[in-house]
Amino acid sequence: MSKKSPLPDLPGYRLGVGVMLLNRRNQVFVARRIDMTDEAWQMPQGGIDPGEDPEETAFRELKEEIGTNNAEILAQSEGWLRYELPEEMRAKVWKGRYKGQVQKWFAMRFLGEDGEIDLDTHHPEFNAWRWAEADQVPVLIVPFKRALYVDVLREFAGLF
Repeated sequence: MSKKSPLPDLPGYRLGVGVMLLNRRNQVFVARRIDMTDEAWQMPQGGIDPGEDPEETAFRELKEEIGTNNAEILAQSEGWLRYELPEEMRAKVWKGRYKGQVQKWFAMRFLGEDGEIDLDTHHPEFNAWRWAEADQVPVLIVPFKRALYVDVLREFAGLF
């Protein structure tokens, strides 16, 4: 399904991917971040390494963050979506190098069983996970990413 698009050049933004992972009941995977004090849930996401394409990154991030990449791509976002970090977080996140992230999003179907999901990875990022109904996802997400998640859900609405 490889529909490659060139990487954007947007100074001040980290290039990344996001994954909307759906189970067989079309619920969305969300996990609670380990490094936040409040209830900060998100979908798997991460930065694109040099020489890596977004599709490779999506599968790598799943493996690194939830212990499995047993999934297939259903769709990818038409363009690149972005969010900005709140001013008070910019110095802490990514050592102050970026003001936000621009991401290619993938909708994927999880092909495995829930027992394959293991948050105790080499560098754990999450301490809890769950399957959520799509309409619950924006409510669970930290406010600064909410508009991005609404855009992702709108783009992939035909899949759930």
